[in-house]
Amino acid sequence: MTTHHAKAASPASAGGAAPGPRVPRQRSASGAAVEARRLERRSRRYRWDVRFSPYAFISPFFLFFAAFGLFPLLYTGWASLHQVSLSHPNDMEWVGLGNFTRLWNDEFFWDALRNTFTIGVLSTVPQLAMALGLAHLLNYRMRGSMLFRVAMLAPYATSVAAAAMVFSMLYGRDYGAVNWALGLVGIDAVDWQSGQWSSQFAVSSIVIWRWTGYNTLIYLAAMQAVPGDLYESASLDGASRWQQFRHVTLPSLRPTILFTVVVSTIGATQLFGEPMLFGGGDANGGAGGQFQTLGLYLYEMGWFNRHLGRASAIAWTMFLLLIVIGLVYWALSRWVSRSGGEEG
Repeated sequence: MTTHHAKAASPASAGGAAPGPRVPRQRSASGAAVEARRLERRSRRYRWDVRFSPYAFISPFFLFFAAFGLFPLLYTGWASLHQVSLSHPNDMEWVGLGNFTRLWNDEFFWDALRNTFTIGVLSTVPQLAMALGLAHLLNYRMRGSMLFRVAMLAPYATSVAAAAMVFSMLYGRDYGAVNWALGLVGIDAVDWQSGQWSSQFAVSSIVIWRWTGYNTLIYLAAMQAVPGDLYESASLDGASRWQQFRHVTLPSLRPTILFTVVVSTIGATQLFGEPMLFGGGDANGGAGGQFQTLGLYLYEMGWFNRHLGRASAIAWTMFLLLIVIGLVYWALSRWVSRSGGEEG
């Protein structure tokens, strides 16, 4: 009996105290729930980070573009539809398309447009042709090639003010080095700033000097991306270097050439610093406006004549011209790519 009662004794009597409720298991369950919620929050933050971080990284560009690009564009578009003075920009009088129709009958606008086109052709065509030839030479192995490549960027790194000042002295009428060299071969001195073609040629030479090296390096990078197997196959077929340049290099550089033509055309349309400083800071582009570009005409209309509405109309006309030029080049690139694909 004693043994039976001892065996039947409760665990409380044997251990001295009855076990309490299973608290540790309840705490672990609540802790697991807290951990699950914490992991869920981390997972949500991670998904948000993956989804929205790229937009946050590129947002400064769009913010600055909206403040200094989009807003001025929209404001000038609105101002171009009003008659407004620079001294009282808040006093606007609605004129609709009056500023644009007035440009249509403005002979100074058409003169500036013709000058812009002429200077653009005189500067873009020789510039890109020289850049292509120089890049072809630098593409071959030669001693000091790195030095020549760095030297190509020196004119681009030079400020437009310094370049214009030097070229103004070179094209000086009385003591310029260019007239001195012409005198050695029996050619009379040229008044470079007074003549229309001479002044436009002088301004174009500044643009050529500054941007040829930049385009040379662009062409050189594109040439080095051409597979060498194409040149080896052409040489095995007996092609000379000139034939390799025509039938291998040029077709491979079509997209790059089109890119440089577009960029150079945009730069020529917006040309301002070179003719401004070549004329000694005069926005008229010479006594007869012989080298006044659209950029100079816009500057004269807005800052000297204080016709903000008409200046805005000129700016938007230049913008629309660039859009038309871009569409023409886009159509041309599609036609070239299709013709190249059909030939291939």
